[in-house]
Amino acid sequence: MIRLLACGALATVQDRGRLGALRWGVGVAGAMDAPALAGGNLLVGNPDDAAGIEIQVLPLEARFESEAVFAVTGADCTAVLDGVPVLPWTVARARAGATLRLDRPAAFRPWGARTYLCVAGGIDVPVVLGSRATQLRGAIGGLEGRSLQAGDALPLGRPAGDPPPPGTGLVPPVLALPLAVGGVPALRVLPAAEHDRYTTDSLAAFWGEPWRVTPQSDRYGFRLAGSTLVPLAPMELRSHGIVPGVIQVPHGGQPIIQMCDAQPSGGYPKIGTVIEADLWRLAQAPIGARIRFVETDWDGALAARDAIDGWLEAARRDLSCLRPRSAA
Repeated sequence: MIRLLACGALATVQDRGRLGALRWGVGVAGAMDAPALAGGNLLVGNPDDAAGIEIQVLPLEARFESEAVFAVTGADCTAVLDGVPVLPWTVARARAGATLRLDRPAAFRPWGARTYLCVAGGIDVPVVLGSRATQLRGAIGGLEGRSLQAGDALPLGRPAGDPPPPGTGLVPPVLALPLAVGGVPALRVLPAAEHDRYTTDSLAAFWGEPWRVTPQSDRYGFRLAGSTLVPLAPMELRSHGIVPGVIQVPHGGQPIIQMCDAQPSGGYPKIGTVIEADLWRLAQAPIGARIRFVETDWDGALAARDAIDGWLEAARRDLSCLRPRSAA
């Protein structure tokens, strides 16, 4: 069991998401940075569907009530276990009673917004509609469907096997798979249904200028600020199905990118869709950060997915070589 001693706002229990529930009007939820959670689960020997803690606001302080193996992935933070620094993206072991504190980095980091704490056995909250993920809107899953707070006790599942030795680490995807345009982090985007119904100048701005992540951004959607996107003619659409990654343009002309907790339907025009393989990049964009869009096609989206899958498979293969033979 883990007991939270201090906890910032909007920390939640998340797994890889409530896949297949959109048909019931329930959002996907799950980790905003899926590779970070997947990498953490690999490091501690968890199955792919194990749940961890997604941390948006630091600090977080937790006490391990029993001996445990853990890893901290995602955005950079200062991790200290009983006064001893813990390396990111690395296997670590905690004794019973040990206290882990995750805090803001000592030096300013222009990138990284969400940190993940994965523990061998996973966070063992009830499965709801096939997932342990927290969907705050509707209070579904996680711990009572809510954000975590100081005093919460989180049960751990039974470890699946022996993890790699402490000190074993992974190269995070932000280093292994960088993507930027002119020094600005970039996202690959597929043109969507209403893409060609915007003016030439608007499309040039959409693809050619940076966009700023505004404070009105969260797990539901990222609101951006930049040049106003103007349609060739006013558009009124009926609500229809949408998925995470869809870029909608409200009447004000400033785009909104739907994220993990987005509703399953909406009626704003769609100018593009951030490919699934790049949503983790957007999830790690802090408030005030600038991003760029790069146009891609179906083959490019599949190639990007293959690159992420390749990173995960290489990590899985390399870590399996370091586990005890009985657990390999």
